[in-house]
Amino acid sequence: MREEDRHWMAEAVALGEGVRGRTSPNPWVGAVVVPAGDEPAAEGATQPPGGPHAEIVALGLAGRSARGATLYVTLEPCSHQGRTGPCTDAVIAAGVARVVVGVTDPDPRVSGTGVAALRAAGIDVEVGVAGEEVAASLAPYLAHRRRGRPWVVLKLAATLDGRIAAPDGTSKWITGPEARADVQVLRAQSDAIAVGAGTVRADDPALTVRGVEGPEPLRVILGRPPEGARALPALVHDGDLGELLDELGRRGVLQLLVEGGARVAWSFHHQRLVDHYVVYVAPALLGGDDGVPLLRGPGAPTLAGAWRGRVAGVRRVGADVRIDVLAAGGELAVP
Repeated sequence: MREEDRHWMAEAVALGEGVRGRTSPNPWVGAVVVPAGDEPAAEGATQPPGGPHAEIVALGLAGRSARGATLYVTLEPCSHQGRTGPCTDAVIAAGVARVVVGVTDPDPRVSGTGVAALRAAGIDVEVGVAGEEVAASLAPYLAHRRRGRPWVVLKLAATLDGRIAAPDGTSKWITGPEARADVQVLRAQSDAIAVGAGTVRADDPALTVRGVEGPEPLRVILGRPPEGARALPALVHDGDLGELLDELGRRGVLQLLVEGGARVAWSFHHQRLVDHYVVYVAPALLGGDDGVPLLRGPGAPTLAGAWRGRVAGVRRVGADVRIDVLAAGGELAVP
């Protein structure tokens, strides 16, 4: 892989991440046009639904310098007529000489046909540059298009001794303001937020996004909430979690954020429905075994049966530590 290709694809990934949370049900794609001459690169990112895709934005900024240029794009250009025209037609018309694609699009309306159309037009196409990084960025979209269900993120905040609440049920606040602000980013990146009816009765959360730009996610309550709860209106579900994920997938929810409580968290974990665990650990100890655990329900009877994932990231957030863990199979195969 050329170092130049990796550099520009990393730039395209960053552009896509910059609009994450504002493009659903479309993917947050980034694109960069690098002219063959001395003209500056032109950058673009997918606009909100109904707006132009990343390739169109970048090509429009590039203008005539797109002729003979290289286009870097995180996801395979679309080749079908949706709310906007096929991006492949625009790329071909612009006279681009080479297209570098991060990953192909598993959407059955695309699924390799975009790459095929570009190659049929005589354009040099390379697929898979920085594919792992791109697949990680677009994981919720790729998962949704492959299985028809959202990517499930389970968020937990705990003390060093693994408690999410004191024996009396108090949990505000285990973590500091920086961690709580980070959670707002997670909410803004998610299309839906789920909590149990018990959490609604105990804390009466609004389940809104605060301090971060973006649309409000769909609120989902598991069980019957009390009348007048701040989280209403919401999708109320009192049944099989798999059926819930199927319904959310049909609604175009790419990422579901599960915020608790301990029994809801256990249910998603126990049924192996979680793709991405985000655990905020505070430098605090309750110092006993009577606090509320991370997961409330039967666990593995022996260590051999313990669930194991892969640590995808560890970073400080204020006084706390955020640990990101992917479930086995949570790393999507790069097409």
